[in-house]
Formats: sequence, C-alpha cells, structure tokens
Amino acid sequence: MKYYEVKFIITPYTPDAADVLSAMSAEAGFETFEDNGDGITGYVQQTLFDRQALDEAIENFPFYGTKISYDISEAENRDWNEQWEQEGFQPIVIGDKLVIHDGRHKPEETTPALEIEIDAHLAFGTGTHETTRMICATLLDLNISSLTSDSSPLNVLDCGCGTGILGICALKLGATACTAYDIDEWSVDNTRHNAVINMVDERMTIMHGDATILDSLTEHFNMIMANINRNILLNDMQRMVSVMAPKATLILSGFYKEDCALLESKAQTLGLSMQQSRNDGDWSCLIFVKND
Repeated sequence: MKYYEVKFIITPYTPDAADVLSAMSAEAGFETFEDNGDGITGYVQQTLFDRQALDEAIENFPFYGTKISYDISEAENRDWNEQWEQEGFQPIVIGDKLVIHDGRHKPEETTPALEIEIDAHLAFGTGTHETTRMICATLLDLNISSLTSDSSPLNVLDCGCGTGILGICALKLGATACTAYDIDEWSVDNTRHNAVINMVDERMTIMHGDATILDSLTEHFNMIMANINRNILLNDMQRMVSVMAPKATLILSGFYKEDCALLESKAQTLGLSMQQSRNDGDWSCLIFVKND
C-alpha cells in the first residue's frame, strides 16, 4: 500500500504539543508518528487520508499561541521494518499463560506451555504493542469453548490480521476455524507463513482485501477480532456485525482511551452491548456482545 509522509513543524515545540497533535491527527487517518525535534512526522495510507479533517484539527488545536505547519510528500516505497526483521524480539509473556516469540529467541523452559511463534515482517502484531497484548490477554480470559451454546463449530474472524497472531492465538485456545483478511498483501503472506509454523494452517483461511470481503461471506462468526485504527473501525463495524452469529463476541482495539465513547456509541446503534474494557497506557480494548 502507498503512504503519505507528512512533516509537521510545531512552534514552539513541546512534547505535550506533539502528543496532542498525534492524537488529533488520528481523525485524518494517520497510523504512526516519529518525533523529529521541532515537530513530528506522520504516516497515513493515501486512500485513508482526510486532509479536511487534518486542517480542522490544526485550526482547533487547543494550545494557545502554538503554530503548526506541514508538508506532504509520498513516502518512500521501502521495507520500513528491515531492522526489526533482522533483530527480531525477545519472548513476551502474557498473563503467565502465553509466550510469544520469534525464531531467533526461544523461550525459557519455565515459560507458559502455550506458545506462538511469529516471524514478523511488521513490528506491529507481535505482542510488543499494547493493543496486541490486550487482545491476546482477552482471549486468554475468555472461555472460548463457551462462546457457542452447543457443539457446533466455533468460527472466528480476524479483521486486518497483520502477522496473524490473533487468529493463531484463538485457534490454539480452542477455536475451530479462523478466517482472516488484510488490505496489505505483505501481511497476508506473513499470516500464511505464521499459520504454517504454528501448525494451524489447515484451519485458517486468509484473504487479501478490505472489509468489503465480508459482503460475500455466507458464514457467521462466534467471535470477531479487529486491531485497527479508530476511523477504520467506525467505517467497518457495520459489516463486522452483519457476519456475527447471535450472541457473538466482538473484540476491538487499536485506538486511544479517548476514542472509547465514540466506538461504544457506534456499537450500541448496531445492536451490541459492551461487556468489558481494558487499558494499557494510552491504549484501550473494548469487548462487545451481539444482543440477538
């Protein structure tokens, strides 16, 4: 996918102003930021960039006397995670029950019995990010086999699968089958690879595309997971609900605590009730159940 690189200059620069600008720019579709000393550099998918929303955020910036300017260019088409892929990551233990590791760093013998190995092309989606950890922790807390009322198969959906970690985790915890999709072909290939090395590939269907894929699906899912930014969740939630089985569970993350009220309001209009919320730093995770 193609990205814009947007360089913001903040005058006068303060870390607090940079943090607030990062949060407000989420309205315009930005996914990630880098601090560059006198401002920040943001990255946004070209198809999701809302320049009007960005200009409105800057116009309504709450720091009196602070001026913000920006310059837009097309981001260099390169492997943004090359160093990450070369170095990997240290094993991550979640809830004293699950350890996530890569092929270079094996877990210690004293770590939990449930293991997921991730050969990541992307740092996001390995368990190092707060939102991934929260969803994995939620899956550990849920009695997955209880999410259906009878012996019928328990099918899960992973929206924006990234490395495939969430679907793989659900399968290892007892889900029958997982359908996953991502708009990034690189992520789709990475998910297929990780499904193989975790020996769940025969139970995992992986597709390339966005949420419009759901329009052609005839099956319904007992549990749906989506670790995506707030704007995409708001846009795609109705499609997700359309493929939820009665009393199905929807687990959402990828957004800040201040976004929760907006997402909860949207969910209520679609017939969902919030069951639980959890936070990790500035990030949040919401768990909903379909009312019928």
